[in-house]
Amino acid sequence: MPIKLVLGLVAIAAAVAACALAAPVSPLANVIAFEKLKISDEDYESAAAFDVDNDGRLDIVCGGWWYPGPKFDAKCPVAKVRRDGDYWDDFATIPLDVNGDGFTDFVTGGWFSEVLRWRENPKGDRTKEWPEHVIGKIGNVETVRAWDVDGDGQLEIVPSVPFAGPVRVFKLVTDAAGKGTGKFAEHVIYDGVPGPGLGFGDLNGDGRGDLVVQKGWLEAPAKPLGGGKWTFHPEFDIGDGSIPIIVADVNGDGLADLIVGQGHGYGLAWWEQKKDGDKRTWIKHAIDQANSQYHTMEWVDIDGDGRPELVTGKRRHAHRGGDAGDADPAGVYYFKWTGEGFAKQVIDYGFGPAGKGCGIYFHVVDLWKTGRMDLVAPGKDGLVVYRNLGPAKAK
Repeated sequence: MPIKLVLGLVAIAAAVAACALAAPVSPLANVIAFEKLKISDEDYESAAAFDVDNDGRLDIVCGGWWYPGPKFDAKCPVAKVRRDGDYWDDFATIPLDVNGDGFTDFVTGGWFSEVLRWRENPKGDRTKEWPEHVIGKIGNVETVRAWDVDGDGQLEIVPSVPFAGPVRVFKLVTDAAGKGTGKFAEHVIYDGVPGPGLGFGDLNGDGRGDLVVQKGWLEAPAKPLGGGKWTFHPEFDIGDGSIPIIVADVNGDGLADLIVGQGHGYGLAWWEQKKDGDKRTWIKHAIDQANSQYHTMEWVDIDGDGRPELVTGKRRHAHRGGDAGDADPAGVYYFKWTGEGFAKQVIDYGFGPAGKGCGIYFHVVDLWKTGRMDLVAPGKDGLVVYRNLGPAKAK
Protein backbone atom coordinates (compact mmCIF):
# COMPACT_ATOMS: atom_id res chain seq x y z
CA MET A 1 0.00 0.00 0.00
CA PRO A 2 1.29 3.50 -0.72
CA ILE A 3 2.55 5.52 2.20
CA LYS A 4 0.50 8.73 2.45
CA LEU A 5 1.67 11.91 4.05
CA VAL A 6 -0.04 15.27 3.78
CA LEU A 7 2.62 17.91 3.49
CA GLY A 8 2.28 21.43 4.78
CA LEU A 9 3.80 24.09 2.59
CA VAL A 10 6.01 26.92 3.69
CA ALA A 11 6.16 30.20 1.80
CA ILE A 12 9.61 31.73 1.62
CA ALA A 13 9.94 34.99 -0.28
CA ALA A 14 12.94 35.00 -2.64
CA ALA A 15 14.19 38.53 -3.27
CA VAL A 16 14.43 39.25 -6.97
CA ALA A 17 15.39 42.69 -8.32
CA ALA A 18 12.78 43.06 -11.06
CA CYS A 19 10.04 45.50 -11.96
CA ALA A 20 6.80 43.78 -13.02
CA LEU A 21 4.24 45.35 -15.27
CA ALA A 22 1.30 43.56 -13.64
CA ALA A 23 0.10 44.33 -10.12
CA PRO A 24 1.79 42.17 -7.45
CA VAL A 25 -0.09 39.12 -6.23
CA SER A 26 0.22 37.46 -2.84
CA PRO A 27 2.32 34.28 -2.92
CA LEU A 28 0.05 32.93 -0.17
CA ALA A 29 -3.23 33.53 -2.00
CA ASN A 30 -3.48 30.01 -3.40
CA VAL A 31 -0.87 27.79 -1.70
CA ILE A 32 -1.33 24.15 -2.71
CA ALA A 33 -1.26 21.12 -0.41
CA PHE A 34 0.10 17.80 -1.64
CA GLU A 35 -0.28 14.18 -0.59
CA LYS A 36 2.90 12.10 -0.87
CA LEU A 37 2.39 8.61 -2.34
CA LYS A 38 5.36 6.25 -2.35
CA ILE A 39 5.15 4.13 -5.51
CA SER A 40 8.47 2.28 -5.44
CA ASP A 41 11.96 2.22 -3.96
CA GLU A 42 13.39 1.74 -7.47
CA ASP A 43 16.05 4.39 -8.03
CA TYR A 44 15.66 5.23 -11.70
CA GLU A 45 15.96 8.96 -12.42
CA SER A 46 13.35 9.38 -15.15
CA ALA A 47 9.57 8.88 -15.22
CA ALA A 48 6.47 9.96 -17.13
CA ALA A 49 2.76 9.22 -17.05
CA PHE A 50 0.83 8.10 -20.14
CA ASP A 51 -1.84 5.56 -21.04
CA VAL A 52 0.16 2.39 -21.71
CA ASP A 53 -2.73 -0.05 -22.25
CA ASN A 54 -5.32 2.28 -23.82
CA ASP A 55 -7.81 1.84 -20.97
CA GLY A 56 -8.34 5.59 -20.62
CA ARG A 57 -6.29 5.86 -17.42
CA LEU A 58 -2.79 7.20 -16.99
CA ASP A 59 -0.02 4.79 -15.99
CA ILE A 60 3.50 5.57 -14.77
CA VAL A 61 6.56 4.43 -16.71
CA CYS A 62 9.86 4.60 -14.84
CA GLY A 63 13.06 2.89 -15.93
CA GLY A 64 12.63 -0.85 -16.07
CA TRP A 65 8.99 -0.91 -14.92
CA TRP A 66 5.54 0.52 -15.49
CA TYR A 67 2.78 0.88 -12.91
CA PRO A 68 -0.87 0.68 -14.05
CA GLY A 69 -3.15 3.48 -12.89
CA PRO A 70 -5.09 4.61 -11.07
CA LYS A 71 -3.62 2.78 -8.04
CA PHE A 72 -0.06 2.23 -9.35
CA ASP A 73 0.27 -0.77 -7.03
CA ALA A 74 1.24 -3.37 -9.67
CA LYS A 75 4.68 -3.63 -11.25
CA CYS A 76 4.98 -4.59 -14.92
CA PRO A 77 8.21 -5.08 -16.88
CA VAL A 78 9.58 -2.60 -19.40
CA ALA A 79 13.17 -3.72 -19.92
CA LYS A 80 16.38 -4.81 -18.26
CA VAL A 81 18.13 -1.46 -18.08
CA ARG A 82 21.91 -1.25 -18.03
CA ARG A 83 23.38 -0.12 -14.71
CA ASP A 84 26.70 1.68 -14.25
CA GLY A 85 27.51 2.32 -10.59
CA ASP A 86 24.79 4.59 -9.17
CA TYR A 87 23.27 5.28 -12.57
CA TRP A 88 20.79 3.60 -14.87
CA ASP A 89 21.38 4.12 -18.59
CA ASP A 90 17.93 5.66 -18.94
CA PHE A 91 17.80 9.45 -18.75
CA ALA A 92 14.44 10.43 -20.26
CA THR A 93 10.89 9.15 -20.77
CA ILE A 94 9.26 10.92 -23.72
CA PRO A 95 5.84 9.48 -24.65
CA LEU A 96 5.40 9.15 -28.41
CA ASP A 97 3.61 6.70 -30.71
CA VAL A 98 6.73 6.08 -32.78
CA ASN A 99 5.46 3.23 -34.96
CA GLY A 100 1.89 4.47 -35.46
CA ASP A 101 0.16 1.40 -34.02
CA GLY A 102 -2.05 3.40 -31.65
CA PHE A 103 -0.07 2.50 -28.52
CA THR A 104 2.27 5.02 -26.90
CA ASP A 105 5.96 4.14 -26.93
CA PHE A 106 8.71 6.26 -25.37
CA VAL A 107 12.06 7.76 -26.31
CA THR A 108 15.04 7.72 -23.99
CA GLY A 109 18.82 7.89 -24.13
CA GLY A 110 21.90 6.75 -22.26
CA TRP A 111 25.10 8.36 -21.09
CA PHE A 112 27.04 5.13 -20.88
CA SER A 113 25.76 3.43 -24.02
CA GLU A 114 25.92 6.76 -25.92
CA VAL A 115 22.69 5.71 -27.61
CA LEU A 116 19.42 7.50 -28.38
CA ARG A 117 16.68 4.85 -28.41
CA TRP A 118 12.95 4.20 -28.33
CA ARG A 119 11.15 1.39 -26.58
CA GLU A 120 8.19 -0.22 -28.28
CA ASN A 121 4.99 -0.65 -26.29
CA PRO A 122 3.91 -4.33 -26.53
CA LYS A 123 0.31 -3.16 -26.98
CA GLY A 124 -0.25 -2.81 -23.25
CA ASP A 125 0.66 -6.41 -22.38
CA ARG A 126 1.58 -6.45 -18.68
CA THR A 127 3.85 -9.50 -19.03
CA LYS A 128 6.03 -8.58 -21.99
CA GLU A 129 9.17 -6.46 -22.12
CA TRP A 130 9.36 -3.50 -24.50
CA PRO A 131 11.68 -4.08 -27.50
CA GLU A 132 14.50 -1.57 -27.89
CA HIS A 133 15.13 0.28 -31.15
CA VAL A 134 18.32 2.31 -31.56
CA ILE A 135 17.83 5.68 -33.22
CA GLY A 136 21.53 6.44 -33.26
CA LYS A 137 24.81 6.27 -31.36
CA ILE A 138 25.44 9.96 -30.81
CA GLY A 139 27.67 10.31 -27.73
CA ASN A 140 27.01 10.67 -24.00
CA VAL A 141 23.29 11.46 -23.76
CA GLU A 142 22.70 13.37 -20.52
CA THR A 143 18.96 13.56 -21.12
CA VAL A 144 16.46 14.13 -23.95
CA ARG A 145 13.64 16.61 -24.52
CA ALA A 146 10.85 16.96 -27.10
CA TRP A 147 9.95 20.32 -28.67
CA ASP A 148 8.18 21.41 -31.84
CA VAL A 149 11.32 22.75 -33.43
CA ASP A 150 9.94 23.41 -36.92
CA GLY A 151 6.50 24.66 -35.85
CA ASP A 152 4.47 22.02 -37.70
CA GLY A 153 2.57 20.84 -34.61
CA GLN A 154 4.64 17.66 -34.21
CA LEU A 155 7.23 17.15 -31.49
CA GLU A 156 10.84 16.59 -32.45
CA ILE A 157 13.41 14.79 -30.31
CA VAL A 158 16.34 16.91 -29.07
CA PRO A 159 19.02 15.03 -27.11
CA SER A 160 21.47 16.79 -24.82
CA VAL A 161 25.00 15.61 -25.59
CA PRO A 162 26.82 18.36 -23.71
CA PHE A 163 30.48 17.66 -24.38
CA ALA A 164 30.45 16.79 -28.07
CA GLY A 165 29.03 18.36 -31.19
CA PRO A 166 27.03 18.59 -33.28
CA VAL A 167 23.62 19.62 -31.97
CA ARG A 168 21.06 17.32 -33.55
CA VAL A 169 17.30 17.25 -33.90
CA PHE A 170 15.50 14.00 -34.75
CA LYS A 171 12.19 14.24 -36.59
CA LEU A 172 9.76 11.33 -36.59
CA VAL A 173 9.08 10.16 -40.14
CA THR A 174 5.33 9.85 -40.70
CA ASP A 175 3.21 8.29 -43.43
CA ALA A 176 0.52 9.93 -45.56
CA ALA A 177 -1.95 9.61 -42.67
CA GLY A 178 0.44 11.35 -40.27
CA LYS A 179 1.26 8.17 -38.33
CA GLY A 180 4.74 7.31 -37.13
CA THR A 181 6.76 4.85 -39.20
CA GLY A 182 9.24 3.83 -36.52
CA LYS A 183 12.00 5.87 -38.16
CA PHE A 184 13.58 9.27 -37.49
CA ALA A 185 15.27 11.77 -39.78
CA GLU A 186 18.39 13.38 -38.30
CA HIS A 187 19.00 17.11 -38.74
CA VAL A 188 22.31 18.71 -37.71
CA ILE A 189 21.69 22.34 -36.77
CA TYR A 190 24.96 23.39 -35.09
CA ASP A 191 28.48 21.96 -35.35
CA GLY A 192 29.72 23.42 -32.06
CA VAL A 193 29.84 21.83 -28.61
CA PRO A 194 26.72 22.95 -26.69
CA GLY A 195 27.99 22.42 -23.13
CA PRO A 196 25.70 21.73 -20.14
CA GLY A 197 22.17 23.07 -20.34
CA LEU A 198 19.58 23.07 -23.10
CA GLY A 199 16.40 25.07 -23.69
CA PHE A 200 13.90 25.99 -26.39
CA GLY A 201 11.63 28.96 -27.07
CA ASP A 202 11.18 32.12 -29.12
CA LEU A 203 13.92 34.40 -27.83
CA ASN A 204 13.73 37.19 -30.40
CA GLY A 205 9.97 37.38 -30.98
CA ASP A 206 10.00 36.29 -34.63
CA GLY A 207 7.54 33.47 -34.04
CA ARG A 208 10.10 30.69 -34.39
CA GLY A 209 11.54 28.59 -31.56
CA ASP A 210 15.24 29.03 -30.84
CA LEU A 211 17.59 26.74 -28.93
CA VAL A 212 19.47 27.83 -25.81
CA VAL A 213 22.86 26.32 -24.97
CA GLN A 214 25.46 27.08 -22.32
CA LYS A 215 27.14 30.11 -23.84
CA GLY A 216 24.46 31.58 -26.05
CA TRP A 217 21.47 30.82 -28.22
CA LEU A 218 20.86 29.44 -31.69
CA GLU A 219 18.52 31.55 -33.78
CA ALA A 220 16.19 29.48 -35.96
CA PRO A 221 16.09 30.25 -39.68
CA ALA A 222 12.87 30.55 -41.70
CA LYS A 223 12.97 26.80 -42.36
CA PRO A 224 14.39 25.38 -39.12
CA LEU A 225 14.74 21.82 -40.42
CA GLY A 226 14.71 22.61 -44.11
CA GLY A 227 18.32 23.43 -44.77
CA GLY A 228 18.41 26.96 -43.33
CA LYS A 229 21.40 28.02 -41.24
CA TRP A 230 20.99 28.50 -37.49
CA THR A 231 22.85 31.57 -36.18
CA PHE A 232 24.76 31.37 -32.90
CA HIS A 233 24.59 34.41 -30.58
CA PRO A 234 27.22 34.18 -27.80
CA GLU A 235 25.45 36.54 -25.40
CA PHE A 236 25.79 34.83 -21.98
CA ASP A 237 27.29 31.93 -20.05
CA ILE A 238 24.70 30.19 -17.88
CA GLY A 239 27.21 27.84 -16.25
CA ASP A 240 26.39 24.20 -15.49
CA GLY A 241 22.86 24.70 -16.71
CA SER A 242 19.63 22.84 -16.24
CA ILE A 243 17.75 20.83 -18.83
CA PRO A 244 15.51 22.38 -19.75
CA ILE A 245 16.37 26.03 -19.56
CA ILE A 246 12.96 27.72 -19.42
CA VAL A 247 12.24 30.41 -22.01
CA ALA A 248 9.40 32.65 -20.74
CA ASP A 249 8.51 36.32 -20.38
CA VAL A 250 8.87 36.35 -16.59
CA ASN A 251 8.17 40.02 -15.89
CA GLY A 252 5.63 40.75 -18.63
CA ASP A 253 7.68 43.31 -20.57
CA GLY A 254 7.22 41.55 -23.91
CA LEU A 255 10.74 40.09 -24.03
CA ALA A 256 11.54 36.44 -23.45
CA ASP A 257 13.69 35.75 -20.39
CA LEU A 258 15.51 32.61 -19.23
CA ILE A 259 15.13 30.57 -16.05
CA VAL A 260 18.22 28.50 -15.31
CA GLY A 261 19.12 26.06 -12.56
CA GLN A 262 22.63 24.90 -11.77
CA GLY A 263 22.61 21.16 -12.28
CA HIS A 264 25.78 20.40 -10.35
CA GLY A 265 26.09 23.20 -7.83
CA TYR A 266 24.16 25.88 -5.97
CA GLY A 267 21.88 28.33 -7.66
CA LEU A 268 18.61 29.03 -9.43
CA ALA A 269 18.21 32.30 -11.34
CA TRP A 270 16.29 34.10 -14.03
CA TRP A 271 18.07 36.04 -16.73
CA GLU A 272 16.20 39.18 -17.79
CA GLN A 273 16.42 40.14 -21.45
CA LYS A 274 16.98 43.80 -22.24
CA LYS A 275 17.06 45.41 -25.68
CA ASP A 276 18.43 48.74 -26.86
CA GLY A 277 17.83 48.88 -30.59
CA ASP A 278 19.48 45.80 -32.04
CA LYS A 279 21.63 45.25 -28.95
CA ARG A 280 20.47 42.54 -26.57
CA THR A 281 21.82 42.17 -23.01
CA TRP A 282 20.99 39.90 -20.09
CA ILE A 283 20.69 40.68 -16.36
CA LYS A 284 20.94 37.77 -13.93
CA HIS A 285 18.57 37.76 -10.91
CA ALA A 286 18.86 35.20 -8.11
CA ILE A 287 15.81 33.08 -7.28
CA ASP A 288 17.34 30.62 -4.81
CA GLN A 289 21.00 30.36 -3.81
CA ALA A 290 20.43 28.05 -0.85
CA ASN A 291 19.84 24.76 -2.69
CA SER A 292 21.87 22.81 -5.23
CA GLN A 293 21.51 20.43 -8.17
CA TYR A 294 18.58 22.13 -9.88
CA HIS A 295 19.00 19.87 -12.89
CA THR A 296 15.47 19.85 -14.33
CA MET A 297 12.34 21.99 -14.14
CA GLU A 298 8.93 22.71 -15.65
CA TRP A 299 7.02 25.96 -16.24
CA VAL A 300 3.38 25.00 -15.66
CA ASP A 301 0.25 26.17 -13.83
CA ILE A 302 0.36 24.15 -10.62
CA ASP A 303 -2.16 26.15 -8.55
CA GLY A 304 -4.88 26.62 -11.17
CA ASP A 305 -4.82 30.42 -11.34
CA GLY A 306 -4.11 30.47 -15.08
CA ARG A 307 -0.47 31.55 -14.68
CA PRO A 308 2.54 29.22 -14.80
CA GLU A 309 4.77 28.47 -11.84
CA LEU A 310 8.32 27.13 -11.82
CA VAL A 311 8.32 23.51 -10.57
CA THR A 312 11.72 22.04 -9.76
CA GLY A 313 13.86 20.34 -7.14
CA LYS A 314 17.10 18.58 -6.47
CA ARG A 315 18.55 15.87 -8.65
CA ARG A 316 19.75 13.90 -5.66
CA HIS A 317 23.33 12.62 -6.04
CA ALA A 318 23.64 13.93 -9.58
CA HIS A 319 27.37 13.23 -9.28
CA ARG A 320 27.50 11.22 -6.10
CA GLY A 321 29.81 13.09 -3.76
CA GLY A 322 31.13 15.24 -6.59
CA ASP A 323 28.81 18.26 -6.54
CA ALA A 324 28.55 21.23 -4.21
CA GLY A 325 25.62 20.59 -1.87
CA ASP A 326 25.39 16.91 -2.75
CA ALA A 327 25.00 15.91 0.91
CA ASP A 328 22.40 18.62 1.66
CA PRO A 329 18.74 17.72 2.22
CA ALA A 330 16.74 17.00 -0.91
CA GLY A 331 13.68 18.99 -1.88
CA VAL A 332 10.89 19.53 -4.40
CA TYR A 333 9.48 23.06 -4.73
CA TYR A 334 7.41 25.39 -6.80
CA PHE A 335 8.21 29.09 -7.23
CA LYS A 336 5.45 31.59 -7.87
CA TRP A 337 6.09 34.86 -9.66
CA THR A 338 4.39 37.56 -7.58
CA GLY A 339 4.93 40.47 -9.91
CA GLU A 340 7.93 41.57 -7.85
CA GLY A 341 9.90 38.36 -7.40
CA PHE A 342 9.65 34.61 -6.94
CA ALA A 343 8.13 33.12 -3.78
CA LYS A 344 9.29 29.63 -2.87
CA GLN A 345 6.72 27.03 -1.86
CA VAL A 346 8.08 23.81 -0.36
CA ILE A 347 6.41 20.60 -1.51
CA ASP A 348 8.90 18.27 0.20
CA TYR A 349 12.21 18.71 1.98
CA GLY A 350 14.52 16.79 4.28
CA PHE A 351 17.24 14.20 4.76
CA GLY A 352 16.75 10.58 3.77
CA PRO A 353 13.19 9.27 3.47
CA ALA A 354 11.79 12.51 4.89
CA GLY A 355 12.80 14.43 1.79
CA LYS A 356 12.79 13.86 -1.94
CA GLY A 357 14.28 15.09 -5.17
CA CYS A 358 12.87 14.98 -8.69
CA GLY A 359 15.55 13.15 -10.67
CA ILE A 360 16.64 14.15 -14.15
CA TYR A 361 13.23 13.87 -15.89
CA PHE A 362 10.00 14.27 -13.94
CA HIS A 363 6.42 14.83 -15.09
CA VAL A 364 3.76 17.34 -14.04
CA VAL A 365 0.40 15.94 -15.13
CA ASP A 366 -3.24 15.56 -14.05
CA LEU A 367 -2.94 11.89 -13.03
CA TRP A 368 -6.50 11.32 -11.84
CA LYS A 369 -8.38 13.81 -14.07
CA THR A 370 -9.26 16.05 -11.14
CA GLY A 371 -8.37 19.24 -12.98
CA ARG A 372 -5.30 19.63 -10.74
CA MET A 373 -1.68 19.03 -11.74
CA ASP A 374 0.20 16.31 -9.85
CA LEU A 375 3.92 15.52 -9.79
CA VAL A 376 5.54 12.22 -10.77
CA ALA A 377 8.99 12.41 -9.14
CA PRO A 378 11.63 9.72 -9.73
CA GLY A 379 15.20 9.74 -8.50
CA LYS A 380 17.90 7.93 -6.61
CA ASP A 381 15.59 8.34 -3.60
CA GLY A 382 12.75 6.33 -5.15
CA LEU A 383 9.60 6.97 -7.17
CA VAL A 384 6.98 9.21 -5.55
CA VAL A 385 3.75 10.86 -6.67
CA TYR A 386 2.70 14.16 -5.12
CA ARG A 387 -1.08 14.35 -5.40
CA ASN A 388 -2.35 17.90 -5.73
CA LEU A 389 -5.06 18.45 -3.11
CA GLY A 390 -5.85 22.00 -4.11
CA PRO A 391 -5.56 25.07 -1.87
CA ALA A 392 -4.26 24.31 1.61
CA LYS A 393 -6.79 24.87 4.40
CA ALA A 394 -5.90 26.97 7.40
CA LYS A 395 -5.72 25.03 10.65
